[in-house]
Amino acid sequence: MTTHTDPEIGSVAEPSKDELGRPPISDIFGEAWNTLIVVFIVVGLITRQDGLVLLGVLQFTVTVIARVSNHYVLHRVIYQRSTNPRRAFIGETVEITLSVENRKLLPVGWIRLVDDWPEELSVEESDEEEQGLFLPGHRDPTLSQRVLLRNTFSLRWYERVRIRHQVLCEKRGYYRFGPAQAISGDVFGIYRSKCDFPRLDWLVVYPQVLPLEELGLPPKDPFGETKAQQRMFEDPSRTIGVRDHQPEDGFRTIHWKATARQQKLQVKVYEPTTSFTIVVFVNVATFDKYWQGTIPELLERCITVAASVSHFATEHRYLAGLIANGCVPRSDQPIKVLPGRDPQQLTRILEALAAVTPIAMQDIADLLTHESPRLPWGATLVVVTANVNEQLENALLRLHDAGRRLVLISLAKEPPDPLVSEHILTYHLPQAESAYVPLQTKAAQQLTAVNRRDSILGEWSSVRSPTESTL
Repeated sequence: MTTHTDPEIGSVAEPSKDELGRPPISDIFGEAWNTLIVVFIVVGLITRQDGLVLLGVLQFTVTVIARVSNHYVLHRVIYQRSTNPRRAFIGETVEITLSVENRKLLPVGWIRLVDDWPEELSVEESDEEEQGLFLPGHRDPTLSQRVLLRNTFSLRWYERVRIRHQVLCEKRGYYRFGPAQAISGDVFGIYRSKCDFPRLDWLVVYPQVLPLEELGLPPKDPFGETKAQQRMFEDPSRTIGVRDHQPEDGFRTIHWKATARQQKLQVKVYEPTTSFTIVVFVNVATFDKYWQGTIPELLERCITVAASVSHFATEHRYLAGLIANGCVPRSDQPIKVLPGRDPQQLTRILEALAAVTPIAMQDIADLLTHESPRLPWGATLVVVTANVNEQLENALLRLHDAGRRLVLISLAKEPPDPLVSEHILTYHLPQAESAYVPLQTKAAQQLTAVNRRDSILGEWSSVRSPTESTL
């Protein structure tokens, strides 16, 4: 059995191989079948019993036909898996269509397809006759439990069979479908062959998005006062000139080299920025140490708050961004969406939050210290965390002393240190949870069916999914 590539499809199915690199061919009778053929023919010739010879020849003919048909039975068999839509909100139903097609004259007497599915998704019952059988699977490296969906078909020449499953999205996540394996054989049931369909499909389920007032945040100016819709800031990392010193100028703005040349105090003139920028920092660790474990409910509440804050910023036309100390599933890439006003910015942020895992790659205090110099000076850094420790409090106070605008949203049971609350705008939301109702806002309406069809997460994820698998 060889591997074929369809240039119009652009994907390849990989046949399973044994230790010698050959496609596995399973013989239910083993070597005894071939030995029995030789014995019948030899004994029939010696004893001149035509019945034994005829039986041996018949067995030999059946064996040849079985081997040839088994060799080609999985050739040009195409297995497709389509998800509509590929991105959904919690509570929505997604239709997943499985399609198997035989693109040759040789019919397929039987074929068994075993597909790897996530267990967290609920498959609704359907009236279709062939819905498949879900079997216990394994646990993958992303700590999600897997199940195996098994379907058995028989295909005539150039026949296609489709099965549709209605999947209810009950939990946020980045769900993988696949790979799949096909098992078939000859019509006599003597030999069997296997092939793998390595294609992976992904379903992104967005986190909950709630109005800020339902989370306990003020609906007006939750991140501090803004006297105008577009507040002007100065970015000290971008100097555009110097001017004479004024009494209200700070000591750190003095340009000492220009002062020495002019023999009078000169201060730096910074480039002004007029866009209100919000960057949400999400701490996925629910304990001081990552190895202590995680509290799933607390993590989900953190993600809900972060998604709601990002939605609020996008709805008010702020430059919104997201940085988390987690990573993308099946990758070591950090979760980072730089601030922007792109029409799909909210989609990018929600996809990133959907992919958050409970494994922290870096301490949130170190992440704040490392990333803050790379962000615009006038940006408001909103820290959403379920665990506020001394290291994080010290990092926030240092950034505040440096002139950063900070907002702390704590979901911990105990309120933060009063010293932090005195200098930094702090919200304590130990019970930040509410009944989920999808928001009907302009920002949410931008997530149309077209935008939800293709996942943006693939642009910065190391995992890519081909469109179809064929053998």
